[in-house]
Amino acid sequence: MKRVKLKVMGISYSQTQSGAYALILIEENGERRIPIIIGGFEAQAIVIKLENLDPPRPITHDLFKKFADEFDISIVEVMISKLEEGVFFSKLVCTNGIKEYSIDSRTSDAVALALRFDCPIFISEEILEKAGITINPTDSEISSTNEAENFFEPDNTKYSTYSIEELYKMIDEAVKTEDYERAASVRDEIEKRNLKKT
Repeated sequence: MKRVKLKVMGISYSQTQSGAYALILIEENGERRIPIIIGGFEAQAIVIKLENLDPPRPITHDLFKKFADEFDISIVEVMISKLEEGVFFSKLVCTNGIKEYSIDSRTSDAVALALRFDCPIFISEEILEKAGITINPTDSEISSTNEAENFFEPDNTKYSTYSIEELYKMIDEAVKTEDYERAASVRDEIEKRNLKKT
């Protein structure tokens, strides 16, 4: 079975299901993308790691990582192994240094853990061929609805009137109250201003 390595491209609001999100994985050396519909909690778990946010309390995936570290268990890789009726199934390949184990997992959880364990994500060529999409960058209509570079709303103009000091205080408050969407939106405003300076 030929395997293809994937990387996380981003998360966006789902265009098809209210209250859901689309996790976009892209092949490492190609243009094919895999959109996977996931829930809000899983989306948050992935975004926290992508955005390097530091929650005041560990969420479930961080707790799993700490637990695994304490017992010298590591995840070697994630394999998206099956696609049935639009649902992706994954396996976590784990090791304790002596023996290797394969554990079934939801793909959203598997990706959230792969980011924390810094391990590769693979998919079979057969599934990628079946479910992968290729977006033509010149097709603005497709691009505007399917590009998933960010989990958060792109319009951060509501923060444009605040000073940098106020924005940093807002990030601290948002992380303390576990409002990661707001924290990332404020962070985006800070980054936008820093880019203007350069």
